[in-house]
Amino acid sequence: MLTRRQFLSAAAFAAGSALFHPRMGWSQNTPLRTRTIPATGEEVPVIGMGTSGSFEVRPGSAEFQVLSEVLRRFFDGGGRIIDTAPTYSNAEDVLGELLTDEQRRQVFLATKLSGVRGREAGYRQFAATLRRLRMDRVALLQVHNLGDWQTQLALARELKDEGKVRYVGVTHYVDSAQDELADVVEESKPDFLQINYSVVSTKAEERLLPLAQDLGVAVLTNRNFDDGRLFSHVAGKPVPTWAAEAGATSWAQLFLKFALSHPAVTAVIPATGKPERQSDNLAAGVGALLDARQKAELRAIFD
Repeated sequence: MLTRRQFLSAAAFAAGSALFHPRMGWSQNTPLRTRTIPATGEEVPVIGMGTSGSFEVRPGSAEFQVLSEVLRRFFDGGGRIIDTAPTYSNAEDVLGELLTDEQRRQVFLATKLSGVRGREAGYRQFAATLRRLRMDRVALLQVHNLGDWQTQLALARELKDEGKVRYVGVTHYVDSAQDELADVVEESKPDFLQINYSVVSTKAEERLLPLAQDLGVAVLTNRNFDDGRLFSHVAGKPVPTWAAEAGATSWAQLFLKFALSHPAVTAVIPATGKPERQSDNLAAGVGALLDARQKAELRAIFD
């Protein structure tokens, strides 16, 4: 079995391309699994990407240049959903500068109303977001961490009526906020919710994810790697022998498949600024998901 480091090295070496060798089970030509947005029936790929941290780089820097390859692999591999926010430092500016015309036509761009209070402040922030992203509309506008959620969600719906937004949503990122988030979802019935969900953070299974299924709310999950701590826990360990049954060759793929194995989850949005990790993440979007036994065994590794 390959460790994440060994797998990524092999993937990066393979002809200098974004393709995996066929015997590894995935290539750019293998379509990603998709799931349906309940509000409309639109199909979206299950592997998205975030921009927090990874796109907060100095324009023109080496890290900035590498992000063009990260985006190329993402779109060539079938990805569409990119999640960002105006409060992720300069991530919106960087993303807006790097997206090509063709990528703009493909992207399902999700951003947020973040850290503002009042309708006018939210409206001004969204106008600035469009300028920074170099877009005239976005696919999804979310109220970040429930900040001033009633006012900002009403504004998001106004913008949806104006054709500036296709979907509206609410977000949070910690277990302690999930009951409040569930209350808001139950009351407001947004198109999307976004919440943390990983092999070591499964509270969303108790109420939020079943509620999303009942109400027909699409779900994006963040912190699927627990901010990288999952990798620290398994450093130097080979993936379990049963990983091959799910077509997984790395820990990252197992962690993403864990989240995707819940039927309420529409897509995962792991952030990365490294091309080889982007390719590795995309590989989680094909093949089998984890059954109950495999999920339990993966959880047991972290007990």
